[in-house]
Amino acid sequence: MKLFRVFPFLIIPVFFVSCVTQHRVPHYIEKVKDTTGWEYKIPPLRIQKYDQLSIRVYSASTQPGVSDAPYNQPEATNAGAQNASTTGFLVDVNGNIEYPRIGFIHVEGMTKEELANFIKDKFSKELADPIVVIRFINYKITVLGEVGSPTVISVPGEKITILEAVGMAGGITDYGIKEKVRVLRETDGKRELGEIDLTSKTMFDSPYYNLAQNDIILVDPTKRKESLADQTLVIQRISFALSLITAAAFIYNIFR
Repeated sequence: MKLFRVFPFLIIPVFFVSCVTQHRVPHYIEKVKDTTGWEYKIPPLRIQKYDQLSIRVYSASTQPGVSDAPYNQPEATNAGAQNASTTGFLVDVNGNIEYPRIGFIHVEGMTKEELANFIKDKFSKELADPIVVIRFINYKITVLGEVGSPTVISVPGEKITILEAVGMAGGITDYGIKEKVRVLRETDGKRELGEIDLTSKTMFDSPYYNLAQNDIILVDPTKRKESLADQTLVIQRISFALSLITAAAFIYNIFR
Protein backbone atom coordinates (compact mmCIF):
# COMPACT_ATOMS: atom_id res chain seq x y z
CA MET A 1 0.00 0.00 0.00
CA LYS A 2 1.37 3.41 -0.98
CA LEU A 3 0.40 4.97 2.32
CA PHE A 4 2.61 2.53 4.25
CA ARG A 5 5.48 3.20 1.82
CA VAL A 6 5.50 6.90 2.61
CA PHE A 7 5.00 6.33 6.36
CA PRO A 8 8.76 6.37 7.15
CA PHE A 9 9.05 9.75 5.46
CA LEU A 10 6.32 11.11 7.72
CA ILE A 11 8.33 10.15 10.80
CA ILE A 12 11.53 11.88 9.64
CA PRO A 13 10.33 15.42 10.57
CA VAL A 14 9.79 14.23 14.14
CA PHE A 15 13.47 13.39 14.48
CA PHE A 16 14.55 16.72 12.99
CA VAL A 17 12.27 18.67 15.30
CA SER A 18 13.36 16.74 18.39
CA CYS A 19 17.05 17.45 17.77
CA VAL A 20 18.04 20.19 20.23
CA THR A 21 21.33 22.05 20.17
CA GLN A 22 23.17 21.46 23.42
CA HIS A 23 24.26 24.57 25.33
CA ARG A 24 26.75 24.74 28.18
CA VAL A 25 25.01 25.53 31.46
CA PRO A 26 26.84 28.28 33.43
CA HIS A 27 27.76 27.50 37.03
CA TYR A 28 27.26 29.70 40.08
CA ILE A 29 30.11 32.18 40.68
CA GLU A 30 31.76 30.86 37.51
CA LYS A 31 33.73 34.08 36.92
CA VAL A 32 35.20 34.21 40.43
CA LYS A 33 38.68 33.08 41.48
CA ASP A 34 40.12 32.86 45.00
CA THR A 35 38.89 35.80 47.09
CA THR A 36 40.55 35.02 50.43
CA GLY A 37 40.34 38.03 52.72
CA TRP A 38 37.54 39.65 50.73
CA GLU A 39 35.29 41.56 53.12
CA TYR A 40 31.85 42.98 52.58
CA LYS A 41 29.35 44.71 54.82
CA ILE A 42 25.85 43.46 55.46
CA PRO A 43 23.43 46.38 55.17
CA PRO A 44 21.02 46.78 58.11
CA LEU A 45 17.39 45.86 57.54
CA ARG A 46 14.96 48.75 57.24
CA ILE A 47 11.47 48.43 58.68
CA GLN A 48 8.73 48.32 56.04
CA LYS A 49 4.96 48.69 56.06
CA TYR A 50 3.17 45.52 57.18
CA ASP A 51 6.26 44.21 58.98
CA GLN A 52 5.43 42.48 62.24
CA LEU A 53 7.81 43.38 65.07
CA SER A 54 8.48 41.74 68.39
CA ILE A 55 9.56 44.45 70.83
CA ARG A 56 10.59 43.57 74.38
CA VAL A 57 11.74 46.05 77.03
CA TYR A 58 13.95 44.91 79.92
CA SER A 59 15.47 46.81 82.79
CA ALA A 60 17.85 46.34 85.72
CA SER A 61 14.90 46.07 88.10
CA THR A 62 14.90 43.28 90.68
CA GLN A 63 11.20 42.74 89.89
CA PRO A 64 11.03 42.85 86.07
CA GLY A 65 7.66 41.11 86.05
CA VAL A 66 6.22 44.09 87.86
CA SER A 67 8.25 47.07 86.65
CA ASP A 68 8.71 46.04 82.97
CA ALA A 69 5.26 44.58 82.34
CA PRO A 70 3.52 47.92 81.54
CA TYR A 71 5.98 48.46 78.67
CA ASN A 72 5.49 45.08 77.01
CA GLN A 73 2.74 43.13 75.30
CA PRO A 74 1.91 39.73 76.87
CA GLU A 75 4.06 37.03 75.27
CA ALA A 76 2.42 34.05 73.57
CA THR A 77 2.50 30.86 75.66
CA ASN A 78 3.09 27.40 74.26
CA ALA A 79 -0.64 26.74 74.50
CA GLY A 80 -1.29 29.80 72.35
CA ALA A 81 1.50 29.17 69.85
CA GLN A 82 -1.02 28.85 67.05
CA ASN A 83 -1.86 32.52 67.62
CA ALA A 84 1.77 33.63 67.52
CA SER A 85 1.21 35.30 64.15
CA THR A 86 -1.14 37.77 65.82
CA THR A 87 1.42 38.88 68.45
CA GLY A 88 3.84 41.75 68.09
CA PHE A 89 3.38 45.16 66.53
CA LEU A 90 2.13 45.37 62.95
CA VAL A 91 3.45 48.34 60.99
CA ASP A 92 0.36 49.95 59.49
CA VAL A 93 -0.24 51.40 56.03
CA ASN A 94 1.19 54.74 57.20
CA GLY A 95 4.38 53.13 58.52
CA ASN A 96 3.41 53.51 62.19
CA ILE A 97 3.09 51.30 65.24
CA GLU A 98 1.26 52.12 68.48
CA TYR A 99 3.45 51.38 71.49
CA PRO A 100 2.35 51.29 75.16
CA ARG A 101 3.01 54.53 77.09
CA ILE A 102 4.43 56.20 73.96
CA GLY A 103 1.62 56.15 71.43
CA PHE A 104 2.20 56.21 67.67
CA ILE A 105 5.77 55.90 66.39
CA HIS A 106 6.65 56.31 62.71
CA VAL A 107 8.99 53.35 62.22
CA GLU A 108 9.06 52.89 58.44
CA GLY A 109 12.61 53.29 57.15
CA MET A 110 14.17 52.88 60.60
CA THR A 111 16.61 50.10 61.49
CA LYS A 112 16.01 47.93 64.55
CA GLU A 113 18.85 49.71 66.34
CA GLU A 114 17.39 53.14 65.62
CA LEU A 115 13.97 52.12 66.89
CA ALA A 116 15.48 50.47 69.98
CA ASN A 117 17.43 53.63 70.82
CA PHE A 118 14.29 55.75 70.33
CA ILE A 119 12.29 53.60 72.77
CA LYS A 120 15.17 53.51 75.29
CA ASP A 121 15.36 57.30 75.26
CA LYS A 122 11.63 57.50 75.97
CA PHE A 123 11.90 55.18 78.99
CA SER A 124 15.33 56.21 80.31
CA LYS A 125 13.79 58.29 83.11
CA GLU A 126 11.26 55.61 84.10
CA LEU A 127 13.38 52.45 83.96
CA ALA A 128 16.85 51.63 85.25
CA ASP A 129 19.23 50.85 82.36
CA PRO A 130 16.49 49.86 79.87
CA ILE A 131 17.33 47.36 77.14
CA VAL A 132 15.12 47.00 74.03
CA VAL A 133 15.22 43.82 71.93
CA ILE A 134 13.51 43.93 68.52
CA ARG A 135 12.94 41.04 66.11
CA PHE A 136 11.13 40.64 62.79
CA ILE A 137 8.36 38.07 63.19
CA ASN A 138 7.26 37.74 59.57
CA TYR A 139 10.57 37.86 57.70
CA LYS A 140 10.02 35.87 54.50
CA ILE A 141 11.43 35.53 50.97
CA THR A 142 9.58 34.27 47.87
CA VAL A 143 11.39 32.38 45.06
CA LEU A 144 9.59 31.91 41.72
CA GLY A 145 10.40 30.76 38.19
CA GLU A 146 12.96 28.23 36.94
CA VAL A 147 13.96 26.69 40.28
CA GLY A 148 13.55 23.18 41.59
CA SER A 149 10.74 24.05 44.00
CA PRO A 150 9.25 27.56 43.91
CA THR A 151 8.56 28.42 47.53
CA VAL A 152 8.08 30.98 50.30
CA ILE A 153 10.95 30.86 52.80
CA SER A 154 10.60 31.93 56.42
CA VAL A 155 13.84 33.38 57.80
CA PRO A 156 13.98 33.29 61.61
CA GLY A 157 17.62 34.43 61.65
CA GLU A 158 16.84 37.68 59.79
CA LYS A 159 19.74 37.13 57.38
CA ILE A 160 19.78 35.30 54.07
CA THR A 161 21.69 35.69 50.82
CA ILE A 162 20.30 35.13 47.35
CA LEU A 163 22.44 31.97 46.97
CA GLU A 164 20.98 30.54 50.17
CA ALA A 165 17.42 31.36 49.07
CA VAL A 166 17.93 29.81 45.63
CA GLY A 167 19.47 26.73 47.25
CA MET A 168 16.49 26.33 49.61
CA ALA A 169 14.22 26.51 46.55
CA GLY A 170 15.99 23.55 44.93
CA GLY A 171 18.50 25.53 42.87
CA ILE A 172 18.13 27.03 39.40
CA THR A 173 17.23 24.44 36.76
CA ASP A 174 19.22 23.86 33.58
CA TYR A 175 16.73 26.12 31.83
CA GLY A 176 17.02 29.09 34.21
CA ILE A 177 19.06 32.23 33.52
CA LYS A 178 21.70 32.56 36.24
CA GLU A 179 23.21 35.71 34.73
CA LYS A 180 20.09 37.84 35.12
CA VAL A 181 18.19 36.83 38.23
CA ARG A 182 15.66 39.54 39.11
CA VAL A 183 14.78 40.70 42.61
CA LEU A 184 11.58 42.59 43.34
CA ARG A 185 12.00 44.73 46.46
CA GLU A 186 10.08 47.38 48.36
CA THR A 187 12.08 50.42 49.45
CA ASP A 188 10.56 53.51 51.09
CA GLY A 189 7.10 52.35 50.07
CA LYS A 190 8.07 51.91 46.39
CA ARG A 191 8.68 48.74 44.41
CA GLU A 192 12.01 48.38 42.61
CA LEU A 193 13.23 45.63 40.27
CA GLY A 194 16.93 44.84 40.12
CA GLU A 195 19.12 42.21 38.47
CA ILE A 196 22.03 40.18 39.80
CA ASP A 197 24.47 37.89 37.98
CA LEU A 198 24.98 34.71 40.01
CA THR A 199 28.00 33.72 37.88
CA SER A 200 30.01 36.88 38.46
CA LYS A 201 32.14 38.23 41.32
CA THR A 202 30.14 41.47 41.11
CA MET A 203 27.36 39.49 42.77
CA PHE A 204 28.91 40.18 46.19
CA ASP A 205 28.82 43.94 45.59
CA SER A 206 25.19 43.91 44.49
CA PRO A 207 22.55 45.38 46.84
CA TYR A 208 20.51 42.27 46.03
CA TYR A 209 23.07 39.72 47.27
CA ASN A 210 21.88 40.09 50.88
CA LEU A 211 18.11 39.87 50.74
CA ALA A 212 15.64 42.05 52.61
CA GLN A 213 12.32 40.98 54.10
CA ASN A 214 9.54 40.37 51.56
CA ASP A 215 11.95 40.22 48.59
CA ILE A 216 10.68 38.23 45.60
CA ILE A 217 13.28 36.37 43.49
CA LEU A 218 12.35 35.77 39.85
CA VAL A 219 14.35 33.30 37.72
CA ASP A 220 13.46 33.63 34.04
CA PRO A 221 13.64 30.72 31.55
CA THR A 222 16.26 30.65 28.81
CA LYS A 223 15.35 30.85 25.13
CA ARG A 224 16.32 27.20 25.00
CA LYS A 225 13.45 26.39 27.40
CA GLU A 226 10.99 28.39 25.29
CA SER A 227 12.29 26.66 22.14
CA LEU A 228 11.88 23.25 23.77
CA ALA A 229 8.32 24.10 24.74
CA ASP A 230 7.54 25.06 21.12
CA GLN A 231 9.23 21.92 19.80
CA THR A 232 7.34 19.73 22.26
CA LEU A 233 4.07 21.21 21.02
CA VAL A 234 5.06 20.57 17.39
CA ILE A 235 6.04 16.96 18.20
CA GLN A 236 2.73 16.38 19.97
CA ARG A 237 0.81 17.68 16.97
CA ILE A 238 2.85 15.59 14.52
CA SER A 239 2.43 12.49 16.71
CA PHE A 240 -1.31 13.08 16.85
CA ALA A 241 -1.47 13.49 13.07
CA LEU A 242 0.56 10.33 12.53
CA SER A 243 -1.75 8.45 14.90
CA LEU A 244 -4.76 9.53 12.84
CA ILE A 245 -3.05 8.56 9.58
CA THR A 246 -2.06 5.17 11.01
CA ALA A 247 -5.58 4.53 12.28
CA ALA A 248 -7.09 5.56 8.94
CA ALA A 249 -4.66 3.32 7.07
CA PHE A 250 -5.45 0.39 9.36
CA ILE A 251 -9.21 0.81 8.90
CA TYR A 252 -8.78 1.20 5.13
CA ASN A 253 -6.68 -1.96 4.99
CA ILE A 254 -9.41 -3.91 6.84
CA PHE A 255 -12.34 -2.82 4.72
CA ARG A 256 -10.79 -2.47 1.29
